[in-house]
Amino acid sequence: MLTQRSTRHREPANGIPHFKVVVIGAGFGGIGMAVALKHAGTENFTILDSGNTVGGVWRDNTYPDCNCDVPSHLYSFSFAPYRDRRTRYPGQPEILAYLQNVVSEHGLEPHLQLNTAISEATYLDTEGSWWLTTTCGHNIVAEVVVFAVGQLHRPHIPEFPGQSEFSGPAFHSARWDHDQDLHGLDLAVIGTGSSAAQLIPALAGLARTVRVFQRTPNWVLPKPATHFGPLARIALAVPFGHKLYRHALAYGADAVLAPIMRRGWSARPAEWAARRYLRREISDPVLRAKLTPDYPVGGKRILVDSGYYQALNEPNVELITDPITNITTTGIQTADNRHHHADAIIYATGFHASEFLVPVTVRGRGGRLLHEQWSTGAQAFMGLAVPGYPNAFLIAGSNSFNPAGSNPEMKERQINYILKCLRWREETGAATVEVSADAMGHHQEWMRTTLAKTVWPYSVSSWYKHPSGRVTNPWPSSARTFRRMLRHHPSQVFTAMTGLGTGRTSTTQLASGKGLVGGTTVRFEQTGTVRRRRTR
Repeated sequence: MLTQRSTRHREPANGIPHFKVVVIGAGFGGIGMAVALKHAGTENFTILDSGNTVGGVWRDNTYPDCNCDVPSHLYSFSFAPYRDRRTRYPGQPEILAYLQNVVSEHGLEPHLQLNTAISEATYLDTEGSWWLTTTCGHNIVAEVVVFAVGQLHRPHIPEFPGQSEFSGPAFHSARWDHDQDLHGLDLAVIGTGSSAAQLIPALAGLARTVRVFQRTPNWVLPKPATHFGPLARIALAVPFGHKLYRHALAYGADAVLAPIMRRGWSARPAEWAARRYLRREISDPVLRAKLTPDYPVGGKRILVDSGYYQALNEPNVELITDPITNITTTGIQTADNRHHHADAIIYATGFHASEFLVPVTVRGRGGRLLHEQWSTGAQAFMGLAVPGYPNAFLIAGSNSFNPAGSNPEMKERQINYILKCLRWREETGAATVEVSADAMGHHQEWMRTTLAKTVWPYSVSSWYKHPSGRVTNPWPSSARTFRRMLRHHPSQVFTAMTGLGTGRTSTTQLASGKGLVGGTTVRFEQTGTVRRRRTR
């Protein structure tokens, strides 16, 4: 149990709220962290989120037919497992309702601060805590900060010449404009990833024409039926039926899907199945050629969808593969000198996934800037901690996205480890805990050699990669390996410190606008290491 130092939060002398733990983000990661803190016996925490409700990506993405390609028996918390015997793949409204129910059932509402975005997070060298500044200019002090902002939350819209001149509505799929009536219009959809594959069938049924602009084709596998059949419902009704099904899904993802990314035993069968599905659904050889990838299966996120190819066969849908040269007032011009009329443009172009924690400015020991360290791609120990940033943790940080299984499970593993770090901090009476540079070095060497065995370093560009070419997002092994690598005690890879530095940045100085010179704090000197053990 974590020590309860106060029931809610305490107000320092300068009136700035002080929390034991501040969780930034109220999606799966932030909600899971908050529930874990409650179960550990602490109430002195708050959850900050820039949105007007919880849910993260499941709040932001409200485009037609938005859903998840992972069965919800697996895409749910272990402490709040999905138990619907009718629906295998619920849609966005049901997933959002699930998260809202978790918040309600675990009494998290009093801890929520919505419509609150953080612009800066600065470590206070002399106090061993974090000074957080909101975009509205308010301040919060946290002993521990947990960044749970995820990877798919900042929409990416490519820049095209003439883009601002377009006269019709234009918006990103994650910022769907529900005030726009798209019935009977000529629509342009830029992008062919997961979001596009889900929304294009719906648009095909209401628009006059839908022109789909593809840069790179995707490997596509058929999606199982959204609803369970009668036999499956009977099986799920027996005792432990849901639990057994969840375990079977997890085992299958690890045993069958994870090896695809490493060109393992299942890569060829998966590619064969995808090619067979493409041949079955697309009879036109020209269209089929446009949809056939020229990179290994798994090089980009594999689409699991059963409506996309069917929609491309519709007479009012056209796939365009010539590059976009510019956007005009009335449509899109492509490299073959064709002009494609459009009444509205929908950008299904993904997210700035490799830019972790942007736009928050994070300053660590001695004022070091995290975005400068990550200028060529983010790196974090098991996607959850970075040397030089004490008492700071990430959920769903770099290289912790599981492309072959359940990401709520990955986040739960990180949450459990963060709790172990917080317990150890209290057991030792330490002011701070921080992953060691040695441990980080060993982890990065393992990551480098393991990633080299996957298809990603040598494949096409995708949201898995930073513009520098570094693979920053996916986990390169199995979920079982991730779980095993977080079983150790934090003392093996973290340093606990009883003393604080002699740097001159403090709460009082920050409140008065002092203590920062040229955007950085002054020097730090370490004192009082409790113990440190070299990683083997």
